[in-house]
Amino acid sequence: MNKAQIRPNDRAIIMGVGLKSEATSEIKENLLELEDLVRSAGGDIVGSLIQALPQWNPASLIGSGKVEEVKEMVQSAQANLLVMDHHLSGVQTRNLEQAIGCKVLDRNQLILDIFAQRAHTFEGKLQVELAQMLDQLPRMVGAWMESLSRLGGGIGTRGPGETALENDRRRIRERAHKIKKQLEVVSKNRAQHRQSRRRHEIPSFALVGYTNSGKSSILNRLTGSQVLSKNQVFATLDPTTRKVFLADGPPAVVTDTVGFIRKLPPQLIEAFKATLEESTEADVLLHVIDLSSPNMQRQIEVVDQLIEEFGWQNKPIIHVFNKMDVAPMEAQFRVNKFPRAFISAVTGQGIEQLKKMMADAIAGLQADVDLYFSKTEEHKIFDLSREGRIVKKESATEGTFCKVQLTPAQLTKWKDFLVK
Repeated sequence: MNKAQIRPNDRAIIMGVGLKSEATSEIKENLLELEDLVRSAGGDIVGSLIQALPQWNPASLIGSGKVEEVKEMVQSAQANLLVMDHHLSGVQTRNLEQAIGCKVLDRNQLILDIFAQRAHTFEGKLQVELAQMLDQLPRMVGAWMESLSRLGGGIGTRGPGETALENDRRRIRERAHKIKKQLEVVSKNRAQHRQSRRRHEIPSFALVGYTNSGKSSILNRLTGSQVLSKNQVFATLDPTTRKVFLADGPPAVVTDTVGFIRKLPPQLIEAFKATLEESTEADVLLHVIDLSSPNMQRQIEVVDQLIEEFGWQNKPIIHVFNKMDVAPMEAQFRVNKFPRAFISAVTGQGIEQLKKMMADAIAGLQADVDLYFSKTEEHKIFDLSREGRIVKKESATEGTFCKVQLTPAQLTKWKDFLVK
């Protein structure tokens, strides 16, 4: 895996950029989020600035006058790092580093760096390494341009720099291919676990939401687990599945997944496919929202957009507004999402109401059906009660009629007892 891009106590200047067609308030909001990301990565922020441009500068993204201003700020603040809230090409990064005289990172590299710091499991490290490689490949031409320019020109010239670039790109592609193969095995293992749960007709929930909205804390509160939960971005990279027991509902499982963020690097989505599949296969999504965040509406929009992008919009979704213990009361009046639950994972407030909504969501997947068991098969009614809710039971001369709530998958299992 690549070494960390940001070292502890790096002195960083952060820069928000956008086009004049965008609202300045939006550029400022994005800059505040970038500030949180840099601090999470371990950097110290010693300066910040913004620029709204009529159009992007292909050589350096920002205008030449702004480059000079940043250079002066770097020197006066003794900064050793500039972080841009926008994607940079390899050429733009190289040009900025030469002009300003310090290391330059863009938003994607920063997020990947945080993921690299948070990855602890074998699978997590593989996924992050793959994402870093997919991000690095298109930047490599720019990084090598300087060494190439020193070579003799002319038709047929094939210098050692060009060969080195091709060798590096080939090695990265080979390594990326190997990692993808390893992650395919992980994906198959996860699929087997999901098939096992489906065979046993266990309903599943997936916690999705903006990073640091409290998904892991909710998993712990719902299931009595002790999964790591920290007040920081991307604390969870690997999906964790735990059993949850719901009153008036069958036993179910809840999976905690990686958090989302604005402009989530596409390389991460590609690399974390195996992880995202846990949400793809879930019966019900729990969209966790930080009620205390001043950017709550924006974060909801980002997650809703990704839910649509992944094709999950037709799944039942419960909107879980977390951190009500620290959110102002008026925040609840700004909410127009249904069905919804207001909770605090810290105090436990609202958790029982959420569990009831989860049980109702499972019931919504079920339909009332009539089954008949002869005297010799009445012992199977006990197994039935463990899988579905028996609404009514009626004894007959030669057996028992049961009205029960079952999902379509459960109905397939009990179809032989269906009353025609």
